[in-house]
Amino acid sequence: MQDMGLADFGVRRFRLRSGPAREQLETSARSFLEGFNRAVSVRGPEALGTALDEIPEDFRGFAYEGAGMGCALLDLLTFSRGRRLRALLDGPGVDYPHLIHVGAGWGSAKLRMRPWRGLRGADPMLRWLAWDGFGFYQGFFHSDRVVAGRRLESGLGPHQRAFRDQGLGRCLWFHECADPEALGLRVAEFPEWRRADLWSGVGLAAVYAGGATLDELHTLAREADGYRDHLAQGAAFACAARLRARTPVPAHSRDAAAVLTGATVETAAAWTDTSMADLGAPAGTEREYMAWRAGIRRLWAAYNETDPPSLPTQPLQKNPGDGTAAPRTRSRR
Repeated sequence: MQDMGLADFGVRRFRLRSGPAREQLETSARSFLEGFNRAVSVRGPEALGTALDEIPEDFRGFAYEGAGMGCALLDLLTFSRGRRLRALLDGPGVDYPHLIHVGAGWGSAKLRMRPWRGLRGADPMLRWLAWDGFGFYQGFFHSDRVVAGRRLESGLGPHQRAFRDQGLGRCLWFHECADPEALGLRVAEFPEWRRADLWSGVGLAAVYAGGATLDELHTLAREADGYRDHLAQGAAFACAARLRARTPVPAHSRDAAAVLTGATVETAAAWTDTSMADLGAPAGTEREYMAWRAGIRRLWAAYNETDPPSLPTQPLQKNPGDGTAAPRTRSRR
């Protein structure tokens, strides 16, 4: 069982600032821990699903992420060949596959293992999200070494490093308490070749977890200048995960999607489906996962009629009469 005090930003020595961001993000972290605790304490997928349904809808995805960690951890410790993880994915977690695969990576990191060694039953493409969870875990629990020291595990291939750094970028959103200027400074401390993946993780967390005001989201977009396509790609992943859950999309997710992608949540999520379809029948290799992400970035650029990266400077205009967002045309750089 995990102590709920682990979610306290003061304990973690994360950035503390006034406003709603800290409560929003700490609640997300507590929901994760609650999901983990329920996964390791209840018996059977049906009972776990009933327990997780008690978590408020806006935060339920984090609970399923924690449950993914718990199930993966138990599978690894009992050599059950992924039985619990598969039962979660096929059962109560069928609408949360992105989050559960991320959570499985936390389980590997907890045991100091690289993701997917000894784990079975994962989706061939989404399984690479376990590296995202691995990176988040490293940043969350080893921030002095991984965030401040910018240390990267040895022996990782270039694609694994990219997936892992997306997770670290998500963690930076929590580490800097959704402060856009602090995030810009923090990412700039990392080597240039790592920044694109970090920004993709920041975009994912900004849309999914929330915590930033509209003005702060516009500042975030400016801070990511040069990496706007990666910021939007991560944001599109978050849109897909929110829609897949089939619960109401939070207002903060819709606001962040509009600013960071220039599109509605539905449109940005559709880019992930279109890019996947363009791959044909992928086998789920690392290269295909990279191509999936790159395809999303191309679709963002085409939608916004610009060559990535580009910088949105104004909010979306509204289509008269229907309340949907229409992109502003950006000039080519």
